[in-house]
Amino acid sequence: MKPIIRFEVTVPENDTEPVTGFLALHVPFGWEEERLASGATCFRIHNEHMDFIDGLHLALQAAFPEVQCTKTMLEEQDWLSAWRQFFTPVTCGSRFVVLPPWLAETQDFPDRTKVLIEPKSAFGTGHHATTALCLTVLSELLDSGRVYAGQNFLDLGTGSGVLGIACCKSGLNGEGYDIDPLAIDNALENRALNNAEGFLPCIGSIDDLAGRTFDLILANILARPLIEMAPYLCQARKDGGCLVLSGLLTVQANDVVAAYAAQNLPAPRREVDGEWCALVWQ
Repeated sequence: MKPIIRFEVTVPENDTEPVTGFLALHVPFGWEEERLASGATCFRIHNEHMDFIDGLHLALQAAFPEVQCTKTMLEEQDWLSAWRQFFTPVTCGSRFVVLPPWLAETQDFPDRTKVLIEPKSAFGTGHHATTALCLTVLSELLDSGRVYAGQNFLDLGTGSGVLGIACCKSGLNGEGYDIDPLAIDNALENRALNNAEGFLPCIGSIDDLAGRTFDLILANILARPLIEMAPYLCQARKDGGCLVLSGLLTVQANDVVAAYAAQNLPAPRREVDGEWCALVWQ
């Protein structure tokens, strides 16, 4: 067990959205968020590496001089056991529930497809709005018959593999790509937990898929990479296929839509959860 640093960032009300976007770029493993009575927001980041916290502190204060930052060293304890007490199942859309392995046998969700995820540093336990949005959209596409068993999929920025596993458990077959080897290790572990043999996690990105096409593409990344990848993602989408983009703030959505309009795609449907948005071409 290692000590951990709690880094608290108190942000004036007007800076909440831009700081959220900043953290999405720099803290992929997530944070706590509390709205204070004053209207300010307190963000809490926990990490065991002081170098990471110090670098984040400098970058934040350079970008947002008005924020107030504090660091606290927390006592050693069994963080995983303590955290497990507070991990809650996440229901997404009409079909899915994301569960940790220790709740695999629960009978609480008889009509939902269970997606078991070992919570680690890889992004994707269903608790973040961007992942939940993707699973909700996937539920809707399946319910409408727009996506169906036997099709193939691409999960770009697969992280923990949660989206790819949900696709596989819905009868699709496909691949998940991520540039982080630790994410792929976690995705492979989660594939085994779910017996999702039709899902293949791989190290790489859209560059590794030249000439290949998919019935369904899910890309839960960030706005800037989604803009840069627009030509390649459009080429990888089969004629009449579905494309779902997530990982972007609502204030970034118009820029992403413009990049795909330049590739001759029509206006997408927008799914919004608070300050986060998913774009759906179906």
